[in-house]
Amino acid sequence: MFFGLSLADWLVVVAYVLVVVALGWWTTRRVRTGGDYFMAGRRGNKIAMIANALGAGTHTDQAIAVAGAAYQLGLAGIWYQWVYLFVTPFFWILAPVYRRLRYVTTADFYEERFGSKLSNAYVAMALLYFAMDLGLILKGTALAISAITGGQIPTETVIMFIVIFFLTYSVLGGLTSALSLNLLQGVFILVLSFLLIPFALARGGGIAVIREKLPEFMFSFVAPHEVTLFFIVMIVINGLVGIVAQPHHMAIAGSGKTENSCRMGWTYGTFTKRIATLGWAFVGVFAAALFPGLTDKSRELAFGIAVKNLLPVGLVGLMVAAMTAAVLPVCHNYMVSGSALFTRNIFRKYFRSTVSNREELRIARSASVVIILAGVVIALTIPSIVKGLILQMFLTSYFGISFYMGIMWRRANRYGVWASVGAAFITNLLVGPYLPFGLHLGVPYQIALFLPAGFAALIAVSIMTKPEPDDKLDAVYALLHTPVGEEDRLKLKGIEMKYEGDSRPDEEVSDVALEDRGHSLLLVDFLSLGKKFSFKRYRIDLEGFGLALLFVLGIFAVGLITASIR
Repeated sequence: MFFGLSLADWLVVVAYVLVVVALGWWTTRRVRTGGDYFMAGRRGNKIAMIANALGAGTHTDQAIAVAGAAYQLGLAGIWYQWVYLFVTPFFWILAPVYRRLRYVTTADFYEERFGSKLSNAYVAMALLYFAMDLGLILKGTALAISAITGGQIPTETVIMFIVIFFLTYSVLGGLTSALSLNLLQGVFILVLSFLLIPFALARGGGIAVIREKLPEFMFSFVAPHEVTLFFIVMIVINGLVGIVAQPHHMAIAGSGKTENSCRMGWTYGTFTKRIATLGWAFVGVFAAALFPGLTDKSRELAFGIAVKNLLPVGLVGLMVAAMTAAVLPVCHNYMVSGSALFTRNIFRKYFRSTVSNREELRIARSASVVIILAGVVIALTIPSIVKGLILQMFLTSYFGISFYMGIMWRRANRYGVWASVGAAFITNLLVGPYLPFGLHLGVPYQIALFLPAGFAALIAVSIMTKPEPDDKLDAVYALLHTPVGEEDRLKLKGIEMKYEGDSRPDEEVSDVALEDRGHSLLLVDFLSLGKKFSFKRYRIDLEGFGLALLFVLGIFAVGLITASIR
């Protein structure tokens, strides 16, 4: 044994590292411009987009948090990630919104829709979000790998190794290398999710014996405390609001060649994660039966303890590689999106508006390193992964309100957005456990109060103040009403596209506009559906959303059936 792992395990880990670094360096030859670095040239096909969505949305800290919560609460712990299960069908509707905007960052949307100051506020929130999430990811992975080695490799050492490994291949390639590597990483993520289950069942003597050791609520998707039905309902609603403002989604949902590749990628890549999440929850439940004794503060060690005690030589190394693989894609996407925010929405706005392709790449790569290092600082200081996940969900919800309203309601203005963000934040501050004189309400009650406050403030203040300039609004809505592949219409009108990339239509362009052939967007036309609605006009949105709902029901049914096996 060497630092808690056998020679065979180390060989597996080293082989994985060498393959990823080699592939990452190979892809850098395709990166020549900022568009290649930030949006992969908008060249993503369906498979690449599915793999990228799976990789960017699935990381080891989530498995650690879910397994730890399930260790204590039973299968209900899954809701710390299944919060987005019922939200996923909406990705089919949301993806073309990002793609049609032709922006590089979500801050571009706030700049064009609500003005420069709100764009700056969004950039500050987004960079904090990236640093927080990178910290959570690194912390969770390091906790598990350190537990696998029996503590022989400290968490701080694991964090530094992952960062060095990641930076050796990712900084030069940007999103181009992410799209190329994430199919490989996706395979490892699925390994991470299900490898432990057969070994846990064998050690425990089968599911019947394991069930006898645990209380019945451990196999329910609703817990008697913490993850109650009210909690589940409220975090699902909060997830739907906040998901649109997560700053990496402009690239996740907007880097495909076509609108359909963006829809398929974000929706079905994420569905793959929802299935994988079932594996994490069952690992936590089985660990509670096999390795009892962890407390509320130590429950996040459950996954690593299970790996160390259940897997044979060689497979432990494979699991360490899989856990590392689950970190890399999301770090990659966060790093790229964060560097895009800095390069395009800070440096080019305030320091130098015109830069060469080479200089833009150099600035982006330097910013990428700084963002990763900020994540390291948070990883070394944050106390709990679950608490960090909840704070992140709140952070994006403050801006998610204005993203929705800015798309659906032309009358929404910058004053309403400032009021909305302020009202939501202050309400949450007063009712949550953050101030000595606060109400100290639980998470679901916080959501039930601050979301309505944010929406009400935006609507009221927007009505009472002057609207945004018509020329700015016309440009934004022209983008939203022009499907990908019809860019010539925008050029004729003189509408600026931040980055067109390798745009392709989903259907052959003809004299009949794509919007009239089923490609109109429900979200964009939401407030005028009474006048515009027909199935033919919104066919793509409606058919895809309906199919995605069936997938949700299928995944949930698989969970219920599996949980009932005795």
